[in-house]
Amino acid sequence: MSRTLRLVETDADDSEPKPLRVAIATNDMEHLDAHFGSARKFAIYDVTARDVRFVEAHEFDNVTKQAGKHDDLDDKITPKVEALTGCALLFALAIGGPSAAKIVRAGIHPIKRKDPEPIADVLAQVQTMLNGTPPPFLRKILGTAPKPDFTEEYDDEETV
Repeated sequence: MSRTLRLVETDADDSEPKPLRVAIATNDMEHLDAHFGSARKFAIYDVTARDVRFVEAHEFDNVTKQAGKHDDLDDKITPKVEALTGCALLFALAIGGPSAAKIVRAGIHPIKRKDPEPIADVLAQVQTMLNGTPPPFLRKILGTAPKPDFTEEYDDEETV
């Protein structure tokens, strides 16, 4: 069984850049402290270079035991992937190969962290990336990856 808490949407400010939707695997809603499969909750935030806004939380009763094996008869992963629809990034302490494949197919970039840390720190790090030079994977997500320049001029006037 899963539950979702969602904030009521207000009119979006069109002058602001589109936010990056970030999911955090958590058990206490204060820390990134869970593996993807065993996370009891996912906190979802919209992040821009200047603002962080809590959007929703998803809570799950049916989680994996973090043993690295999943019961194929009782799919605990698909409902989590579906709950994260619209997210661009997922932060978790760990994520198994099959789960990571499902997340990537859903258009979400998984990011594993070594140790638990406060959610506020993770979100501040995302803002720092947005304010600086984002890594290539984030530029691709944001649609700001440089496009190849095929207008290069050649010294040789012969055409192929």
